[in-house]
Amino acid sequence: MLFLVSTFKLVKGPNRRLLPFVDCGARCRVRCSLHSRPKICSRACGTCCFRCRCVPPGTYGNREMCGKCYTDMITHGNKPKCP
Repeated sequence: MLFLVSTFKLVKGPNRRLLPFVDCGARCRVRCSLHSRPKICSRACGTCCFRCRCVPPGTYGNREMCGKCYTDMITHGNKPKCP
């Protein structure tokens, strides 16, 4: 028997669409591996990944590769939320 794993997730709501599956945990571990506060970085990265379905490559920069969802998310203090 052959089992295929779905690589898309259906988002319910008025704008139903298929979003690609992203392994947020693994990608955020890489993204936050050199951060001075890795637990805080991982928590913020996980939130951003869950909402935007994207984590930029590398450990720093490249935020624009994930689009406006990732770059425009800010904290209550008007600082960029996503690492």
